[in-house]
Amino acid sequence: MSNQPSLFSDFPETEADLPIVPSSEREARVLVAQRNQIELRAVDLEATLGSEHPARDVWAFVERMDLSALYAEIGSVEGGAGRAAIDPKILMALWLYATVDGVGSAREIERLTQSHDAYRWICGGVNVNHHTLSDFRCARVEILDELLTHSVAVLVEQGWVKLERVAQDGMRVRASAGATSFRRRSTLERCMEEAQAQVEALKHEIEADPDASNRRRRAARERAAEERQKRVAQALAELAEIEEQKKKKPAAKKDNETEEQHAKRTESRASSTDGEARVMKMADGGFRPAYNVQFATATDTQVIIGVDVCNIGSDLGRLSPMLDHVEQRYGQRPAQWLVDGGYARHDAIEDADAQGTTVYAPVPKPKDPSRNPYEPLADDSTIIARWRERMGCSEAKEIYKQRAATAECVNAIARGRGLQQFVVRGLQKVKAVALWYALAHNLMRAVALAQPA
Repeated sequence: MSNQPSLFSDFPETEADLPIVPSSEREARVLVAQRNQIELRAVDLEATLGSEHPARDVWAFVERMDLSALYAEIGSVEGGAGRAAIDPKILMALWLYATVDGVGSAREIERLTQSHDAYRWICGGVNVNHHTLSDFRCARVEILDELLTHSVAVLVEQGWVKLERVAQDGMRVRASAGATSFRRRSTLERCMEEAQAQVEALKHEIEADPDASNRRRRAARERAAEERQKRVAQALAELAEIEEQKKKKPAAKKDNETEEQHAKRTESRASSTDGEARVMKMADGGFRPAYNVQFATATDTQVIIGVDVCNIGSDLGRLSPMLDHVEQRYGQRPAQWLVDGGYARHDAIEDADAQGTTVYAPVPKPKDPSRNPYEPLADDSTIIARWRERMGCSEAKEIYKQRAATAECVNAIARGRGLQQFVVRGLQKVKAVALWYALAHNLMRAVALAQPA
């Protein structure tokens, strides 16, 4: 029996039996990262955000909005068939918070709803894809316009905003089109023929193909070809309008320029990517496809009260439309209107003054340096003469200083939040994005105004 092995002879040696090894020569014992493990976590979304987090302010702002028009469009109803729709409050809050956060991409918002606590808190467990977000952003411009009017009207009723003095300014924002997309009529007509031929060829190919998967891929190609055809058709329609405008104001001929060179240089062009975009002079002095975004802002609170978007590169002639726009929104015209020299057209100043709005705009410098710019000219009307004299007094100069402190500040904030280049095309969609920026800006101003002094 003594020669038989012990019952527990295969057990490892105890620590006491092991040879003593210095700690410096031992292998470190660490917890190694295991990133291929699947974990189930209990998450309390409410506890992920602090009580003062901006996302809560956004949600509170959205809850006070009248979104009945959006709910009325939902086809899925209680007791009926169909999948439940995403609550419009969630989509509205996501876009407002993303705009404040400087995020302008629907795909990026979708990613953040899976990884960022604030976006996940807004969603509250509802999955949102980028297609739904993209469609919601530009689907109903008139609803966004009404929401802006309602939000400002509430601030006016509460006494936080006064429509006594308003500053207007515009900024050129890059369009979603390249400079090389601007083509002449002959090129656009050729592109149109090619697009039509491609659409017809793809339709015949889809009908003859029995393979369903290939059919789906070709259907996607057909949709892309049809969209290209629509963009080219829009470019041709816009080109006709541009040509009419050029006929009214033909370009001057340069010295030593032949008729052929002059015709080629002044030939009208339109973008095949975004037909409504126009080449404009930007703040850096360069020329690029852009839109002209106009904001009207109350000087006492920096709340945006009016939004307009056009494809005219000059601010000349944009004063009267914005004044009418504000009157239609709120039923009153501001007593004072502050603009820079680009708006100072005599007929606009006279029209505003006749309806009770005093315009504060710089008087242009005279060609004769010896002449006092604030003295009325012989052919000035009574209103224009008063405007020149008014801008020469110290009180008017102090009032006019508020224009830069208000309008240019609001523009800079919008730039800081990502209003550098539009990712959508067309005036309607571009205006929708501008309205989102105005709503987001007013939201943060309302939060600041509500805080105790």
